[in-house]
Amino acid sequence: MDYDGLLVGLGNPGPRYEHTRHNCGFALVDALLRLAATEGRADELNGAKFSCLLWRVRLPLLPGLWLAAKPQTFMNQSGMCVQPLLAWHKISPSRLVVAHDELDIPVGELRFKCGGGNAGHNGLASITRQLGTPDFCRLRMGIGRPPHKGDVVNWVLGRPDAEDAAKLSAALPPALNVLASFATHGREEAVRAAKNA
Repeated sequence: MDYDGLLVGLGNPGPRYEHTRHNCGFALVDALLRLAATEGRADELNGAKFSCLLWRVRLPLLPGLWLAAKPQTFMNQSGMCVQPLLAWHKISPSRLVVAHDELDIPVGELRFKCGGGNAGHNGLASITRQLGTPDFCRLRMGIGRPPHKGDVVNWVLGRPDAEDAAKLSAALPPALNVLASFATHGREEAVRAAKNA
């Protein structure tokens, strides 16, 4: 079966990490699945051999057929899921969109880019290493920086307060629109959509 793209939402598995800032990517996949339940179709697939939860998604806003995945490796081993998933389904890295938390963007804001560095993000570093290329797309979901320097680990693995949680939740529909812009019109339009979100 031919797929038009793959959305990978990054996060850490298990209840300990639910609703933490580091799991923004998981939240976006969940939002996509909720939308598919009302406006399209999402079929759960067996992702065990790729160490992920995996769905086949059809939605009017995403042309063709897409895969959506939530790696069940820990964040710093995300590439061990993504590389075999792309290879098995013959999807080019250029059609991979990785949704992840981003410290250097204010809470609830979005950015989209393809290629480039990993800015210290262990999940992106793992994917780049396993693919042998940084040339995949990233939907960057802002979580902001901690108020006290040096507290980054506790910040990303912590749960946001009510105000920030509301901003992160409000960013999910615009983030899906950015994904739709990429799927329909390509990278440049997705970059514009994220800036205007």
